[in-house]
Amino acid sequence: MKYPRVLALGVFCASLAVCADVALVEEIIAKVNGDIVTRGEVDRGRRQLEAELHQQGLTGTRLQEGLDQRSKDILRDRIDQLLLVQKGKELNINIDPEISKFVARLQAESKIADPEKFQQYVREQTGMPFEDYKNDLKNNMLTERVIRDEVGRRVNVKREDQQKFYEEHKSEFMREERVYLREILISTDGKDAAGTAAAEKKAKDIAARAAKGEKFADLARDNSDAQTARQGGDIGGFEKGKLRGDIESQIWTQPRGFVTQPIKVSNGFLILRVEDHQKAGQASFEEVENEIMDKMFTPKMQPAIREYLTKLRENAFLEIKPGYIDSGAAPGKNTAWTDPAQLRPETVTKEEVANQTHRKRLLWMVPVPGTKSVKSKTSSSKN
Repeated sequence: MKYPRVLALGVFCASLAVCADVALVEEIIAKVNGDIVTRGEVDRGRRQLEAELHQQGLTGTRLQEGLDQRSKDILRDRIDQLLLVQKGKELNINIDPEISKFVARLQAESKIADPEKFQQYVREQTGMPFEDYKNDLKNNMLTERVIRDEVGRRVNVKREDQQKFYEEHKSEFMREERVYLREILISTDGKDAAGTAAAEKKAKDIAARAAKGEKFADLARDNSDAQTARQGGDIGGFEKGKLRGDIESQIWTQPRGFVTQPIKVSNGFLILRVEDHQKAGQASFEEVENEIMDKMFTPKMQPAIREYLTKLRENAFLEIKPGYIDSGAAPGKNTAWTDPAQLRPETVTKEEVANQTHRKRLLWMVPVPGTKSVKSKTSSSKN
């Protein structure tokens, strides 16, 4: 089994005087087949979790409770990913084309044509080098594919069960009237009169293209200055009275697919497309079929994923350092840690070496039957 040289050196040198000047760069806390988990990875996971909880508005005691609860699974999640990535490689799953498409789309959305500037943009947005970002992206896509192929295809929700769920939960599918929209914003921030005029012309051209049937989501992705560009301009649904009056009057009674002319707003020109208009009242089964599938599929999927990961653990070489706990451990699986620093090389003295040499020489000598003398095997055979 191979480990990165720097990491391994820090461990193996622990008991060797010749390595006294070598600093321990990272501490290995888990071995997962041919891969490792380091303490630094777990610490980064905890920091990311804390930032996520902060974004959710948790502070003080609630933040600490959430951090304590969810940080117990950081090592488990890292081991999960390593096992799934290893399985994906074993199955020869190739996701390189998907990665290339994703990165190309991200670059198009960023509107940064220069490769070096785009890589710098990724570093600024993610806080990691571009190659590390791509590697994380690859691992995430690979784990998703393994879960989909190895677990998802075995989890089925029958249509009759979906219909039964619908009948038993009809009250959950009562709808308020709501319109669903996509947007394209052509910004005028920081622009003079000429720039504003150019932005208006661009907005009119895009609105005309959308009205003629060009895919609105693609136009939004490639042209919109709004943050929703990455989602194809999707801004979700709005109940009556939630939109600005002049905007609502333009779209509320319009059919699906209707595209507005550019609407002047404080920071530019806004183009809207009606994606759907949901009427008030009881939604039909067909209207909420996908929603019901999600509600029924997820409770079945999560236990199936955990069962699959438990089987991967059972068949894996897995060692966990004392003081760290894998909350997804397979029952009965021995994950006792073997510290290479405690493995001492076998040594012998000069006398033992000399004695071994003498004993080897004696093996070539055999006693002559009926006497106390010995002759070599070579001599005996000649007689």
